[in-house]
Amino acid sequence: MLEATLTPTQDWPAPGQWTYDDYLRLPDDGQRYEIIEGVLYMANAPSSVHQFTVLEIARQMANFVIEYKLGQVLPAPFEIHLSETTRPVQPDIFFVKAERWPAGEIQFFAGPPDLIVEVLSPSSVRLDRYIKFQAYEQAGVPEYWIANPHLRSVEVYTLSGGEYALLGEFSGDEAIKSAVFEGLMMINNTLFVR
Repeated sequence: MLEATLTPTQDWPAPGQWTYDDYLRLPDDGQRYEIIEGVLYMANAPSSVHQFTVLEIARQMANFVIEYKLGQVLPAPFEIHLSETTRPVQPDIFFVKAERWPAGEIQFFAGPPDLIVEVLSPSSVRLDRYIKFQAYEQAGVPEYWIANPHLRSVEVYTLSGGEYALLGEFSGDEAIKSAVFEGLMMINNTLFVR
């Protein structure tokens, strides 16, 4: 994901000054745009490896959530509004507990989800590891997973004292541990293209 540069045919704001109203004026060109701390970011089209990983994590997570009636799991694209200056973000996957999920149909979720998963792509490493990491931490997202299809590993971070701490980095046939999903049995190797 790259910091976006748009053609000067419209009066676009400077980096750090983007608002949700500016986002709504963006062209419907098939790109995935996000605003983090007033900076516009644009995602490249993901690879098949990235999409397989997203699908498999979302499938296994959703099966667990549905079985125990825990809440909602959704993949991108779906808007999350973390704050006035960080909206929308569109994490690869997110989970919200049942008691926090609004009734009826919604166009976006306002506030921090209970868990976010980002799947690394070569173009998204800086964004997912640093920019989104800080945004999710600052917004109070209790758990953040970074899945790396190329290393076939998942890092799980949990919020402690307002900062993320590494709960574990899981690889091989290890079961992924989660503070949000007690009893989850998701085996790391099953998440990646074989």
